[in-house]
Formats: sequence, C-alpha cells, structure tokens
Amino acid sequence: MGCFGFLKVMMFVFNGIIFLAGAAILGVGIWVKVDSGSILGFLKGIKDAPAEMNQILNVGYLLIAVGAVLLSVGFLGCCGAMKESRCMLLMFFVIVLVVFIAEVAGAVVILVFKPLAGQLIEKLGTKVVQNIRKDYGENSDVTALWNATMDTLKCCGFYNYTDFTDSPFEKYTHLYPQQCCHSADFSSCDDTSATIIGCFPKLMQLIDKNTIVIVAVALGIAALEILAMVVSMTLYCIIGSKSD
Repeated sequence: MGCFGFLKVMMFVFNGIIFLAGAAILGVGIWVKVDSGSILGFLKGIKDAPAEMNQILNVGYLLIAVGAVLLSVGFLGCCGAMKESRCMLLMFFVIVLVVFIAEVAGAVVILVFKPLAGQLIEKLGTKVVQNIRKDYGENSDVTALWNATMDTLKCCGFYNYTDFTDSPFEKYTHLYPQQCCHSADFSSCDDTSATIIGCFPKLMQLIDKNTIVIVAVALGIAALEILAMVVSMTLYCIIGSKSD
C-alpha cells in the first residue's frame, strides 16, 4: 500500500469514527427533546428562572445540530476519500475549518464571559432552591428527578441539605432525604448527620479534578481536526495531479 492508499484508509477510519459519534450525539439530542422527564423539563418548570436559562434549554437543538454536522463531515470524508472526489474533500476541509474556528472562538468567549457564567449559576441556584422548598416531597416529578440526580452524583440538594429546609418533605418527616446522610438509616437523617456535599459543588469538584483530562481531550480534538484538514488537502492535491 502506497502513501496515497494509506491516506485514504486513514481518512476512511477517522471519518467513520466521526460518523458514528455524530449518530450517537444526534440520538442523544433527539432523546433530550422528546424526554419530558429530563432535567430540561424540570428547568422549564422553575418559575421566574433567569432569562439566560432559555439558552440552556436549547441544548437539545445544539446536540442535534452538532450531531448532524458530524454526520455530514464523516460522510463527506469517507466518500470523498474512497471515491476520490475532490469536491467532497474540499467540502470536508471547509466544514472542518469552520468547526475549528468556531471552537477557538467559543473557547475565547468562555474565558471572557466566565464571570457572567458565575452570576447566571448563582441566579439559577436561588431559583432551584426555591423550587425544592416548594415542591420536593409534594410534586412527584420534581421529587423523582432530584432523587435520581442525588443517587447518580452521590450528592444532596443543589448547595447542601439546607435546600430541603421548609420543603413539604422536611415539614412532614422532620428529616432530610436519605441521600444527604452517610447512614442507610433514613430515620436518623437530620441536620446533625446530613453531611453529604451538594450537587453543584460536587459537579464543580468533578470538573476541577478532571480539568487536565478535559484540556487534553480538547487539545487532542484540535490536533485531529488539523491533521484531518492536512490529510484532506493532501488527497485533494494528489487526486488533482492524477487527473491532470
């Protein structure tokens, strides 16, 4: 197998993976939009939520768009390499270049507007706690959603156990959810034994702990995108010289 054949195989394998990843993300996006019991449905139910929350609620559409783009990129890359189509390879290069520029721009925006994100989270936290104190233990959907979230993340409330103070659940039982205590005995989960960290601090801990991994993955994706553009342009030029 010559250099040209090796590059074709590389493009096919690499873009096959992209195609499958795009299909998975597209499926998740569609699931998020149709699943009424998801976290998005819960966020929509929070009264007086910050106006910026509308952008978070559109995450399903974002996943669908990202999945569709990845499907297109994977298709163009695979078919362009196998069929030796300069048109497809050029389209592949342009799309990957646009995605790469958008990622760089997005990273810059995140760094610049990081303080605003903190303010949004603070506003959201206030509304979430109000919602917990109003509905937890009385609204079955809210109760089930929080129980599932706390079981999954091994956390308690948004900030901590005090989020459940004066909630229907706490007023009725004079206790806190079992997830807030290390003990398996629900009857002993009071304010002296509720020591489990809140879900938001727990999430921040997970992000901080895996910062190096997140940065490494981001750099790896950027490197793969640059490599994909180099390989696609190399194939484009080789196919062009062959046709001449």
